[in-house]
Amino acid sequence: MPIAISAILQVALIVHVIKTDRPYYWIFIIMMPGIGALAYIIVELMPEFLDSWQGRRAVRGVKKTLNPLGDLRQREREHKMSGTVDAARRLAGELIENGQYQQAIVNLQEALTGLYEHDPDLLLSLATAQFGNDQYEDAMHTLDRLMEHNPDFRSADGHLIYAQSVEHCGDIDKALEEYEAVAAYYAGAEAKLRYGKLLEQTGNTENALEQYSDIINASELAPRHYQKAQREWITEAREGFRRLAS
Repeated sequence: MPIAISAILQVALIVHVIKTDRPYYWIFIIMMPGIGALAYIIVELMPEFLDSWQGRRAVRGVKKTLNPLGDLRQREREHKMSGTVDAARRLAGELIENGQYQQAIVNLQEALTGLYEHDPDLLLSLATAQFGNDQYEDAMHTLDRLMEHNPDFRSADGHLIYAQSVEHCGDIDKALEEYEAVAAYYAGAEAKLRYGKLLEQTGNTENALEQYSDIINASELAPRHYQKAQREWITEAREGFRRLAS
């Protein structure tokens, strides 16, 4: 490592020691040539990073890159060995993540029997797979069934899937109602963005502008990890705002 880069790294790590109130003996270790900075990174920073949601997501990303179907194969083995509903649910989630919607539908329909005939988590996964497989009416019926048998169950993601399915089925007025309802409590920007886009398509530019503006204003006050996670929807909101405001 070039001397200048090594010095900059040492200074940055020493500042980190002080700011995070770690033991000051780390300063002397960091200043040791060659291994000091590396020791601090391995012992202090890596465990902290890997224990964070960003770290876990990064590790999952690396694993997916190196072995794209590794988790899926593991879930398949677990399901084959145990045959439990939890194993079926985890396998379905992995199938959906890999875009294998039809197989997920088959597995979930097999699991939705007996005591688990109306299990809300299984039904939500089934609706998600059906939506991903462009079976919009089936997804609506599944979510209606979920709420009929589990009236206290709440899922913002399920509500958004329902609103999108209604839109795909052509009932625009009902879709607007569902989007307005889910946009009021959905954690991310997607629901409000989709609501704004449908408002724009139906000629309600004033309310569409309001939705886009809310997304933009919220993003400017949000922490960086939110901005990164919601980048797609924030970008579309800015484009929509510029389009309607011009």
